[in-house]
Amino acid sequence: MSNTVDNSKRRFLTTAASVVVGSAGAAAIAVPFVASMLPSAKAKAAGAPVEVDISKLQPGQRITPEWRGKPVWILRRTPETLGNLASLDAQLRDPNSENTDQQPDYCQNSTRSIREEIIVLVGICTHLGCSPTHRPELAPEDLGPEWKGGFFCPCHGSKFDLAGRVYKGVPAPINLEVPPYHFLGDNIIIIGKDAQGAA
Repeated sequence: MSNTVDNSKRRFLTTAASVVVGSAGAAAIAVPFVASMLPSAKAKAAGAPVEVDISKLQPGQRITPEWRGKPVWILRRTPETLGNLASLDAQLRDPNSENTDQQPDYCQNSTRSIREEIIVLVGICTHLGCSPTHRPELAPEDLGPEWKGGFFCPCHGSKFDLAGRVYKGVPAPINLEVPPYHFLGDNIIIIGKDAQGAA
């Protein structure tokens, strides 16, 4: 048996071992790093569609579920409210909702809704992101004799009617957003997905 050392084999084995150990170390660092970039379960849930039961929602009442971290208003409008909507057109910036980014195609109508008595709106002012207050009363002193109910933003004075359409001469540039939604039966609304499954 020879006592000479084969240095080329030793170098090869050392290099191979270093590559294996280095690769394992890189993988051990990369896996948590890549996993940290994936959305968390909470983040996935925040973007998921939200199911809302409206069976107890009475005419004139509003509920406010949350979708994607935003308040969503679901309001059951009264026949009087619906009758007043057309009379406001001359006072509104975009009465026909011609800016198609503000609502899905199926809500580009005079009531901005699938069912005329139910309006679904993202409750965030389109000016600087404040949350307007629901002001259903007619002709209150602070909003004037022409006010027929709607949403008033206390931050900068923007006003919207009960279809979420913005008045002329206020800071908000566009109507309130109508999120994608659809009805599941008579009393369940799915917010965040339309009937065809688009989000």
